[in-house]
Amino acid sequence: MKSQIGARGFTLIELMVVIVILGILAGLIVPRIMSRPEEARQAKARIQIESIETALRLYHLDNGTYPSTEQGLQALVEPPTVGELPRRWREGGYLEGGRVPKDPWGNEYVYLYPGTIGEFDIISYGADGEPGGEGRNRDITNWDED
Repeated sequence: MKSQIGARGFTLIELMVVIVILGILAGLIVPRIMSRPEEARQAKARIQIESIETALRLYHLDNGTYPSTEQGLQALVEPPTVGELPRRWREGGYLEGGRVPKDPWGNEYVYLYPGTIGEFDIISYGADGEPGGEGRNRDITNWDED
């Protein structure tokens, strides 16, 4: 039998790389085609709110209280200078990246302590940035279950 020197096919690794690249592209393109970016934004807002809640609980563990409404969420990334000052503010802050995230629509999260619904309230007013609304303008809060 004659060997086929120089004949070359695709290796398993090359095929896997192509499949992964196609999977990534499909993950980025399919949601846009399927008109679901608004659902993705709402899910992102819920995830960010959960992250902020966790940071607030850590702040509470270190300092015995939550930041006041006046101090706001900024107290999670830099020591407050107004109101009741924290006893043991954690060096480096409580949020990854050293900044308070904006909601997926580019608006600030609303923070209230004490809260009107829970111990503290965190609210994104949705796409319109106004309280209330339905669909894409629906408020996302830390007390919503869905």
